[in-house]
Amino acid sequence: MRAIWKGALTFGLVNVPVKVYSATEDHDVSLHQVHATDGGRIRYQRVCEIDGEVVPYADIDKAFDDGERTVILTKDDFASLPAERTREIDVVEFVPSEQVDLLTLDKAYYLEPDSTSPKAYVLLRKTLEQTDRTAIVRFSLRQKTRLAALRVRGDVLVLQTLLWADEVREAAFPALDESVRISAKELELSASLVESFSSDFDPSEFTDEYQQELRTLIDAKLDKGDSLDTSETFGEHEESAAGAEVIDLMDALRASVEKSRAARDGKKSASA
Repeated sequence: MRAIWKGALTFGLVNVPVKVYSATEDHDVSLHQVHATDGGRIRYQRVCEIDGEVVPYADIDKAFDDGERTVILTKDDFASLPAERTREIDVVEFVPSEQVDLLTLDKAYYLEPDSTSPKAYVLLRKTLEQTDRTAIVRFSLRQKTRLAALRVRGDVLVLQTLLWADEVREAAFPALDESVRISAKELELSASLVESFSSDFDPSEFTDEYQQELRTLIDAKLDKGDSLDTSETFGEHEESAAGAEVIDLMDALRASVEKSRAARDGKKSASA
């Protein structure tokens, strides 16, 4: 695996340098679009609507359109945003793990310790395991501010981005507003059916049958000689292309706890 990002996990005064790796990959067979009559590769080009010229990717910027006006945002504009300059994953709170709604979970990443000693990394991992808590963190990646859940998987810390609250739709179905009577017998039979299907979940027991059949079909066509020479049909085409070590972990932890207590006491005094 290749790291896609380097930075540091920070909670209180504790700094944990980490490397970030994508935890998942797509197993679908890669397919291209081709001309049905001769098998020629179909490629999409980025064409400017004003001059009709094909525009290289390096010369493309982004823009916001409000329906009447367009604001062009350059790469320098995005680079000037404060969130893009930070390389920290900030822990904002630790919450009971059951409070993280599975519906909000998005992309998953593995975190690898990026320091001469993994002590701070292991300490955070063990603390999350012992307290059964999930850390809610904020960080910036690919021009976006992200909210994420930091949890433990085996002996590795996993960062899983979360959808923002306004990105989750409310489920409002009129049919569910109607009163429905469920008899005790129906509930008993339904529970019995569930029990008959009960098992321990093992993801490795399940396979993507469609992709397997697709690969079998492709192999069969290759065996029959039902294929074209790639160089002749597709032609030649150029594709477009941490924080410092914590010297004394105990001192950092003590200082963080004292700072948190002082802030909490200050809030109590202000409200008294």
